[in-house]
Amino acid sequence: MSTKTADRARGGEPRFRDTLRGLPRRVWIISLGNLILQAGSFLPVFIVLYVTQHGHSAGAAGLVLGAAGLGRVLGNVIGGHLTDTIGRRWAILLSVVATSGLTASVPFLGPIPAIVTVVGFIGLVSQIYRPAMAAVLIDSVTSARQRLAAFGVLRFAQNIGSTLGGVLGGVLASISYAGLFLVEAGALLLFGVIVAVLLRDAPQHRSDSAVDKSRSDPAVGYRQVLADRVLVRFLLMTVFSMFAYIQTAVGLPLHVADVGLSARDFGLLMGLNGLLVVLLELPITSVISRYRPEYVLAVANLLTCGGLALSGFTEGMALLAATVVIWTFGEMAYSSVVQAHLASLTPPGMVGRYQGLYGAAYALGTGAGPVVGAAVYAVGPWVLWTVVGVLGVVGAQLSLGLRGTDTVADEPAEGPVTEPGGAPVSAPGGAPPEATV
Repeated sequence: MSTKTADRARGGEPRFRDTLRGLPRRVWIISLGNLILQAGSFLPVFIVLYVTQHGHSAGAAGLVLGAAGLGRVLGNVIGGHLTDTIGRRWAILLSVVATSGLTASVPFLGPIPAIVTVVGFIGLVSQIYRPAMAAVLIDSVTSARQRLAAFGVLRFAQNIGSTLGGVLGGVLASISYAGLFLVEAGALLLFGVIVAVLLRDAPQHRSDSAVDKSRSDPAVGYRQVLADRVLVRFLLMTVFSMFAYIQTAVGLPLHVADVGLSARDFGLLMGLNGLLVVLLELPITSVISRYRPEYVLAVANLLTCGGLALSGFTEGMALLAATVVIWTFGEMAYSSVVQAHLASLTPPGMVGRYQGLYGAAYALGTGAGPVVGAAVYAVGPWVLWTVVGVLGVVGAQLSLGLRGTDTVADEPAEGPVTEPGGAPVSAPGGAPPEATV
């Protein structure tokens, strides 16, 4: 940390805890809604079991997953455009209502072509809300520190919701798959009600005619966005990083089995990862808020990919657990800063499209990773882990070129955040999300 930054930290820069307490009500609303949404998100996890247990082949299940993956890529792109045109709130409502209706129909579908088609559309419409939700956070805050804190709260809510969803989904699936998907549809509608009743879009800056044209024409808008070389660099880093990270669900379980460990052992390793994320991600966010985000991303890529590569050359639970700790710290650092930093690279009027392309790159990396990773592992496990390690170095190099227009380390202490209407609003007394809704 520079002397200038250290002096500011001693001289009155708000602590990260104070920044969290000062976040506006809209951040807590959208985070609470996301917790509910994640707690009721079952279809991505259970759709393969549902398809195979209803008499369809593994190949048919693969088609369903492929359709969902393609839908996720397209959905983020479409969602980015809608976020910048019809507004954040309406994009979220369109996404959750359409996803709810389609999800509720899944138990009543018979032929596999119908399941593939509907799940593909679910993959598409279920992603439209993601760029809009990110844009809500970005609109709600006034500084890089607040942005980092806002995404930290969103991630914390997502992690809690996903943990609850895993337990609840297992219980519901053991009773009835129809009930499972209907509960998910209900959770989506509940999220929609929260957004409809409690959320309003923040006022947007007036745009000139060129920006208005790029907003209304998707082709013009995305051509303009993809002309940004820094963004293209960011997207490449995202694809490489996510391809490597998804090997935690592909290459790592294959390696655990190959070295003679059980499914229970793999579950314990992933449980360690989940526990660390829930307990430490917000404190990690507080620590990394002191440093330039492009450096944080570079170190995060090295830790994540390096830790995973080491996992592939390691045997025994103790050593594997040590590598899990390494790549989990990389995961937490990366997730804490990546979308917040993207906001500093984004020109006015393009928040939705930038976040949408990030989501598409994320979906592309996590979608291609299982297929390509399994194929490479079949050629030779050492080949996959070498590729993962190399991707960490490449991702770190790409990260170093991602200097944004503002960073926590360079900015003055933030002032009060205002809601639409101009009045300063924050979580009263630093209350938790439930108390601000």
